[in-house]
Amino acid sequence: MSEKEFKDVLVEKVEDGNYVVISINRPDKLNALTTDTLREIFEAMEQFETDGSIRCIVLRGTKNVTKKAAFSAGADLAAGFGKGLNPSIPAHSVIAMQQKHRYYTLIEDFPKPVIAAVDGYAFGGGCELSLVCDIIIATRRSFFGFPEIARGIFPGNGGTQRMARHIGQSRTMKMCYFGERESAETMHDWGYVSFLCNDGDEFETLIHEKASILGNSATTGLFCIKKAVKFGTQVPLNVGNTLEMFGFGINSGSKDVTEGITAFLQKRDPKFTGGM
Repeated sequence: MSEKEFKDVLVEKVEDGNYVVISINRPDKLNALTTDTLREIFEAMEQFETDGSIRCIVLRGTKNVTKKAAFSAGADLAAGFGKGLNPSIPAHSVIAMQQKHRYYTLIEDFPKPVIAAVDGYAFGGGCELSLVCDIIIATRRSFFGFPEIARGIFPGNGGTQRMARHIGQSRTMKMCYFGERESAETMHDWGYVSFLCNDGDEFETLIHEKASILGNSATTGLFCIKKAVKFGTQVPLNVGNTLEMFGFGINSGSKDVTEGITAFLQKRDPKFTGGM
């Protein structure tokens, strides 16, 4: 277990898979997010940033369901903007969003693979949290959506921008304009959900399977893949290709490449050590 204790999240090391599970633990609030919750999620992740024994992070809602299953039902509106911020002052609204954006971006930029394990609701800020993850495993009973317009607001933590880059402008407009929830099956068909499964044991088994694959993979290679895909797709193709080539060069000097090629030549499974 993690040495650092948190109020809103639980941290569990899965040593046989070389990964960590970070669970949002606010079941009575359907795992609604505050700025402090987002900060705790990132701080929990940050502990393992350079830990070679941990090569993958799983973000999920707590298994201790007291109401309905939820990854996160969105922002905790009852919590307000935070200390010293007045929602009636426009500049304070910008600052409040800037504070949350900071943590979403830090989670997105984490150097190791991040899996969102979604079972139940992923609405508003919860849907935006899934957007900053690399892989999404979702149960068939899960739903994604941006219901903010019903309250006179709209997705302000990257939802309009990141979702449009994933599923296109038209589908994102539909989700945001009408506040409609989309099923995990639909989001899988649209290419947003990576893996679809039933809830319960099938969900837990799939999480462990995929996280263990990444947890036993070549850390530097995964790092370079993540940066090449996320940043390379934001620039012209020739620039992205150059980024890919430099990443290939950086990765070539890693111990994992030596081990991978040696294992291939010796016709055995590689044993990567997680060195970066």
